[in-house]
Amino acid sequence: MSRALDASLFLLLAILWGLSFPAIAVGLEYLPPLLFAAFRYDVAAVLLLAYAAVRIDGWRPSARNDLAAIAGGGLFLVAGNGLLFVGQQTVPSGVAAILQSLVPIVTAVWALFLLGERLSPVGAAGVAVGFLGVGFIIQPEAGNLLAGDTVGRLIIVGQVVSVALGGVLVQRAGPTIDRVAFTGWAMLVGALVLHAVSLGAGELPGGDAAAATAIGAVVYLGVFSTAVAFLIYFAILEEHGAFEAALVAYLVPVVATIVGVFVLGESISALSIVGFGLVAVGFALVKRHALVDAFGAVADVGRP
Repeated sequence: MSRALDASLFLLLAILWGLSFPAIAVGLEYLPPLLFAAFRYDVAAVLLLAYAAVRIDGWRPSARNDLAAIAGGGLFLVAGNGLLFVGQQTVPSGVAAILQSLVPIVTAVWALFLLGERLSPVGAAGVAVGFLGVGFIIQPEAGNLLAGDTVGRLIIVGQVVSVALGGVLVQRAGPTIDRVAFTGWAMLVGALVLHAVSLGAGELPGGDAAAATAIGAVVYLGVFSTAVAFLIYFAILEEHGAFEAALVAYLVPVVATIVGVFVLGESISALSIVGFGLVAVGFALVKRHALVDAFGAVADVGRP
C-alpha cells in the first residue's frame, strides 16, 4: 500500500467506527438495545459469511481451536457489545467512544491472568493511570453512585471488560481459520446470544421499529461500521500489524464526539477529555516498546 492509501484507509476506518456511536444513539430511539445490537450483528454475519463462502477456501470451522475461538469471541467480543447499546441509552456518544480507548489497557490485565504475560512496573503504572482516567470519565458522585448517567457509564466499562476478555480468549485459542470467516462466525454466535438475552429480557420491537431511521441505523451499523469496517481493519492489520491497527481507537472518539456534539446536540465535559488524555498516557506506558518500534519503523522509511 502507498502512504496515501494507508492514511486514507486509517481515516476511513476511524470515521466508520466513530459514526457508529451516534448511529447507536439515533437507533435507540426506535429499537430496544439488545435487539438492536442483535440486528446489527445479524446483518454483519450474513455479509461476512457470504463473502467468506465465495472468496475463502476452508471457511467452515472444524478444528477445536477455531471452535473455541469462535465461542469465546462470539460470547464476549460480540455479544458483550450489547452492553454498549444498553449503556448508550443514557451516555453521550463521545463519552461511550472515549471509554472504548480503555480496551488495550484492560486487555493487558486479562493477559496477565490468562496468558501468563508479565507486566513491568512501568506497565503497571500505565494500567493505574488508565484506570485513573476512567474515574475522570465516569465522574461518580461520592454520595450517590447511581446519580446521573453513572450507571450507564459503568455498564459500558463492563462492555470494555467483556471485549478485552474476548480478545484474550481468542488469542489463547489461536484460531487458524481465515480472519474474515472467523469474524463472521463469531458475529453469528454473538447475534444468536443477543437474540436469546433480548427475548429473555422481554424486549419487543415497537411500531417505530420499521421506521426508515431505525432501518437506516441497523443497515449502517451492520454493513458499514461492522462488515466493511472489519474488512478495512484486516487490510491494515495485515499490512502494518496489530499495534498500528489498534491506534485507530484513539481517533474514533474524536469523530464520535464531533458528530455527537454538532449533529445530535450532545455535550461532553472537560473532565471526560482529561480522562481520555490519561487513558492515552496509560496506553503509551503499557505499549511503550511497541510505540518505540513503530516510530523507529517510520523513521527508517523516511531515510533515503
